Amino acid sequence: MNSYRIPEIAKQYTEYDMIQNHTDLPDFPELRTRLLFAFLNGNSKFSSSSELYTLATSLVQLALDTHDLVTASNDVKEKKAARSRQLKVLAGDYFSSRFYNLLAQAGQIEMIKQLSNAICEVNRLKMNIYMKMKQLKLTAEDYIHLTVEIKSQLFLSFSDFMTEVYDQAWPDILRSYAKCEVIFEEIFRVESAANFRDSWGFWHILQHGTKEERKQLHADESDQTRLRTLIHKYNITSQLYQMLDSHTKQLQSKVQQLESDKLISELFHIGEPFLRFSAKQPKVLEEI
Repeated sequence: MNSYRIPEIAKQYTEYDMIQNHTDLPDFPELRTRLLFAFLNGNSKFSSSSELYTLATSLVQLALDTHDLVTASNDVKEKKAARSRQLKVLAGDYFSSRFYNLLAQAGQIEMIKQLSNAICEVNRLKMNIYMKMKQLKLTAEDYIHLTVEIKSQLFLSFSDFMTEVYDQAWPDILRSYAKCEVIFEEIFRVESAANFRDSWGFWHILQHGTKEERKQLHADESDQTRLRTLIHKYNITSQLYQMLDSHTKQLQSKVQQLESDKLISELFHIGEPFLRFSAKQPKVLEEI
């Protein structure tokens, strides 16, 4: 059985001085990468390719996430910011090229096709959520669902591989982990007025708030006092904690139904950050 070392291998593609000195990369998709490796490595049919498949998928995901950080406007004139933007574009393109190169060298043409189709689906989902956001037709529930689907698509392309051994467990557990990951990230977005825009809390207040409160959401983002008042009124942080706790418990139940004790142990280890975070949830959440 292979040991998990994907982040270390990926560093040869991500740790370039030019990138590190002039721009920031998104976080490595650690949770979904570990999850995919655990399932593939536990399947004797694919264990020999588990490292290659997982590495290639993680690089594609990193490429997509890097391009997501590129600002929509190219109006930035300041040299440092302009260079950072350009390097994000180039870095994302480079990570994508490495995915093609790795799989092509291994003769994995069918896998290139599957992941390429998944990339198309990711972009379709992103356009869907973007249009709903632009038209202010996105609900908080839509936001969670679509974000989970966007995070899951590349990894869902392996569903056919998993069916023989894990039946329908792979897509269900993958989406459950992705949902916990999304909610986990949303809790931290509440802490910043700049990051709150288009978060779950933003869409929740837009959906349930008064006409005046909806106007306040679109007002100056620097007015943190006004924003904190809305966050407190609608219990945004406590709702997110409750959602994380609920979905973590559901996830535990799904994992325990798997037949492999080794896989169960690995999946609980992967989900440990969610469990620890839920356990530390304060009894009384003060939203300020």
